[in-house]
Amino acid sequence: MFSVLVVEDDEIINKMICVKLRQDAYRTFVAFDGVQALEVLDREHIDLIISDIMMPNMDGYKLTRALRNVGYTIPILMVTAKSQMDDMEKGFIAGTDDYMIKPINMKEMVLRVKALLRRAQIANEKKLVIGSTILDYDALTIKTKEEEFEMPPKEFYLLFKLLSNPNKIFTRQDLMDELWGMDTEVDDRTVDSHIKKLRRKFENTTDFHIITIRGLGYKAKI
Repeated sequence: MFSVLVVEDDEIINKMICVKLRQDAYRTFVAFDGVQALEVLDREHIDLIISDIMMPNMDGYKLTRALRNVGYTIPILMVTAKSQMDDMEKGFIAGTDDYMIKPINMKEMVLRVKALLRRAQIANEKKLVIGSTILDYDALTIKTKEEEFEMPPKEFYLLFKLLSNPNKIFTRQDLMDELWGMDTEVDDRTVDSHIKKLRRKFENTTDFHIITIRGLGYKAKI
């Protein structure tokens, strides 16, 4: 179970966020300013922080800078009032990972939390887990329930890219630019060929599917 620290000086908003997170199976911890947040971090393992900007004693910017300055890579979702939108750049410079605008859409918040945790897990472990399928970036292997595949690099990177961004549509050109760079021998058919090979190898899995978006490119559905 992931642990989320909610740093918000408005007690009602803080409680609403925690209730929604607990409904979605997250463990929650509470702080009402940056100083209290640091105290929680000293004694608890926290996977993600949701922090307001304007708080007494230590605001969200100072909290974020303090954590980044000592090497914390924990994902931080900053919450700001609409009137503070001009300060968004300041937040990203401090080291926040994502932003939400008040009033908070709770469903959107949970989606953003999931995305941030997913990216953090990939970055830290260089492994991607989709159901019972495990992609190991360093070993270039993919394990399913039935077998383990040692993958050609381009096939692995292509599938890793798609599965790291589920439901995001990548054009053939996007994939060519990122995976093959300036290789002039590569064209659309190369991408299509690699997709066909991946579909054949993983035709029996129910963990994910590669979907063709006619006229655009491909996306992964999990």
